Amino acid sequence: MRIGVIGCGKIASAAVRGIAADGHQITVSERSAAHANALAESLANVSIAGNQGVVDASDVIFLGLMAETAPEILGALTFRKDQRIITFMAGASLTEADAMVRPARAVAIMMPFPGIAEGGTPVMMQGDEALVGELFGARNSIFPLQTADELSAYLCAQAVLSPVTRMVRDAADWLGDHVSDKTQGEAFLRALVTSNLSGLTSEALLEALNTQGGYNQRLRQHMEATGMAEALRQGLDDLAQPPARSPAPE
Repeated sequence: MRIGVIGCGKIASAAVRGIAADGHQITVSERSAAHANALAESLANVSIAGNQGVVDASDVIFLGLMAETAPEILGALTFRKDQRIITFMAGASLTEADAMVRPARAVAIMMPFPGIAEGGTPVMMQGDEALVGELFGARNSIFPLQTADELSAYLCAQAVLSPVTRMVRDAADWLGDHVSDKTQGEAFLRALVTSNLSGLTSEALLEALNTQGGYNQRLRQHMEATGMAEALRQGLDDLAQPPARSPAPE
């Protein structure tokens, strides 16, 4: 495909790296010079252009802009009717993005994570599942959502990644105080969490880790007694309250 990227920040750059080996002709905007230059220098099929040059060279366009600045930036550009737009903007719905790019059509909104550069990451999306799957589905898991409300709920729930990561880091710090190789200890904990959660549902894993008086049960019960579950649900409820703009996943 001929693919363009307007707003080539960290996430959009990762998406480009994730599909660069598939033979696409990719043009990235010069607005984020550091990311754009890094892509063009390391990937032979990536070139840099101004925003209108990106539009003119592309049939499929990724939007990696901030929702607050997108209307002004996109309003200055001339799109074609045959172009398909995939937006990464968490702060603008698919319908809102579509209105910004006419006569082109915003056909999908997707929320990549940095791991999309290497593959093996979940991709939540709404809209044209076939197009997103064709581009990213071979290396990643696509999670299609039906409505903007579903996407909003997923955006809130994905924020659990940060507190889970904090817990693993804090446990690794504690472990590092008691063992000779702190780096190995953290690597063990990361592998422990990812391998077990990837193979079992959370309910099945909790049951398997519920041995009476065992380490896992005792620590979980201690955390629950401190209000962990209530704090998590309250935090998610707070995130679900509609702010002026929703922050992007990090």
